[in-house]
Amino acid sequence: MNLTKNVRPLINKTNVNLIRQLSSSADSDYSFKTLRVSVPSEFVYHVEFNRPERRNAMNPSFFSEIKNCFEKLRYDPDCRTVLISGKGKGFTAGLDLTELSQMVSIDQEDVGRKGFQLLKIIEDYQTSLSSIEKCHKPVISLVHGHCIGGGIDLIAACDIRYCSKDAWFSVKEVDVGLAADIGTLQRFPKITGNDSLVRELIYTARNFTPEEALKLGLVSLITDDQDSLLAKGLETAKLIASKSPIAVQGSKINLNFSRDNKIEDSLKFVAAWNSGMLQSEDLIKSAMASISKEQPIFSKL
Repeated sequence: MNLTKNVRPLINKTNVNLIRQLSSSADSDYSFKTLRVSVPSEFVYHVEFNRPERRNAMNPSFFSEIKNCFEKLRYDPDCRTVLISGKGKGFTAGLDLTELSQMVSIDQEDVGRKGFQLLKIIEDYQTSLSSIEKCHKPVISLVHGHCIGGGIDLIAACDIRYCSKDAWFSVKEVDVGLAADIGTLQRFPKITGNDSLVRELIYTARNFTPEEALKLGLVSLITDDQDSLLAKGLETAKLIASKSPIAVQGSKINLNFSRDNKIEDSLKFVAAWNSGMLQSEDLIKSAMASISKEQPIFSKL
């Protein structure tokens, strides 16, 4: 269902409920309990955290479903861009502390065996959020209200991060007696250019504002409210989705590789990558469209 023509004229004056009404539901493969998945525009998927009664806290079902969802989106030819937001008053309150207490009370007396059971749980949670980063499609997080603890882990795995001016952030883990272990300590410092402030935020667990997040480089845009946040996110997602999927997804794959590897190795990687991808029809379509000043139409992958 192509809703591009319906959404575009309303984008500057729309609201969250209207975009939800205009969105078509994703197919049955994207039916989850803790997530709501919809399609607000052609090739754009919207993943919405759907536990507002628990402030979208992350429980085991959430981690399982977010992994399942993004592994499907990774290869879905109908998806080229993904939006992530939270239903209700905020983005997410982070790890569900009720579930955390159950996790650490594993019925096992032997310390070593209990440690191995905890290791599996932690690695499963890490894999779940890494599925966002490994998804070939650019992922845009839209933060309103609270983004706490695991919420920072999650948005750090996204490509683009926007927030509304009512948002607030906290790397909360030290306040509950643990070191963040599902992505913040590994990704947050690479996103920002201020190691001192990153360490302050992690060690103190204090709340920080959208303005601090913008200055730090955690987010790249602040909007007035949730309505304009979703509208801006959709506008960016639609623009990305209009580009060659081979070019966009290849760019994400190479950006991630370059971040984690030496320049020389990264140059070799992109050379090998493009020796295959430059043979795509998308290159010819883009060139012809530029000459004719028309919008190119790219085939699904």
